[in-house]
Amino acid sequence: MRTFCYYNSPIGTLLLVGSHGRLEQLHFPNSIDKANPEQDAQEDDTPFARVILELDEYFAGKRRVFTIPLTLKGTEFQQQVWHELTKIGYGHTASYSDIARRLGKPKAYRAVGLANGRNPVPIIIPCHRIIGKDGSLAGFGGGVEIKKQLLDLENQAETNR
Repeated sequence: MRTFCYYNSPIGTLLLVGSHGRLEQLHFPNSIDKANPEQDAQEDDTPFARVILELDEYFAGKRRVFTIPLTLKGTEFQQQVWHELTKIGYGHTASYSDIARRLGKPKAYRAVGLANGRNPVPIIIPCHRIIGKDGSLAGFGGGVEIKKQLLDLENQAETNR
């Protein structure tokens, strides 16, 4: 049974979607309308208690790594990219070309960018930590302002540590 709930975060209302106690999707405020979970899911926040707890801890600057069970649907390459994104440390950043090199495919930086953009659980898989090679805040599904807020949150928590 697929379920969903809304989570009020410091960056706006997030939509969480999952099934069988596993998170499948996290949507930012600007994409909730497109998600339309009511079609095939039931609203229930109970299965998301752990997700909500870990997000609360993250936004409080107390959680640096998520341990939420996930079900990720994507190609083998997307899965490899998403796994590599989880290795970018809290408060750190990398570029598409950095990830492509780590995967042993240095010319695949555009494909890395596409896979990054299809990340179904942003924040949990920290695609916001990907920046332009020149240090700019490259595009982000949640919007560049939310990306900046997330990076600022992490940098502030690291500074206060």
